[in-house]
Amino acid sequence: MISAIVLAAGLSRRMGNPKMLLPWGKTTVLGQVLHVLEAAGVEDVLVIAGAEQEAIEGICLQAGVRTMKNPQYESGEMLSSLQVGLRAMPAAARAALIVLGDQPGMQLSVVRAVIGGHMETSASVVVPSFRRRRGHPWLVGRDGWPELLEMRPPETPRDFLSRHSASIHYVETDTASIIRDIDTPEEYLKSRP
Repeated sequence: MISAIVLAAGLSRRMGNPKMLLPWGKTTVLGQVLHVLEAAGVEDVLVIAGAEQEAIEGICLQAGVRTMKNPQYESGEMLSSLQVGLRAMPAAARAALIVLGDQPGMQLSVVRAVIGGHMETSASVVVPSFRRRRGHPWLVGRDGWPELLEMRPPETPRDFLSRHSASIHYVETDTASIIRDIDTPEEYLKSRP
């Protein structure tokens, strides 16, 4: 089984409004991300919340996915949310798909390609690539979890990927969506449907 960890604990400082709750078509930014994961057949999804926890839990309840709070969301970075998620992975999970909650442009084809890359090659780390740039969502096998759990700030998941660059299985994509999230009002207004 492949589980997904959706990183949605941020404070949205640059946006000025809670990003996960912003309208996106007929849903929200986070709702769209969860919809794509469901369409890809990811059965176990865990959303890591922090800021706006109650509202995020409401979206997750509607989508039928689990939530967990990152108690360090105000001071921690992405690494602390990832670690909370990895510690909560079910025993049956052989890999974790690392998903950004503020990436509503995430495409179904990319999610399927990353999961397929792992299934076909058994690679421990699978990353989508657009014009030689790494993006999200990426996947890490269970054998990589202990190293991620031992990491401490100022280290980031990017440091983990850099250390393993020689063994990453890259899935080439023709979409810049893998490197686009929404951090500012301008980015949101430019990309929303």
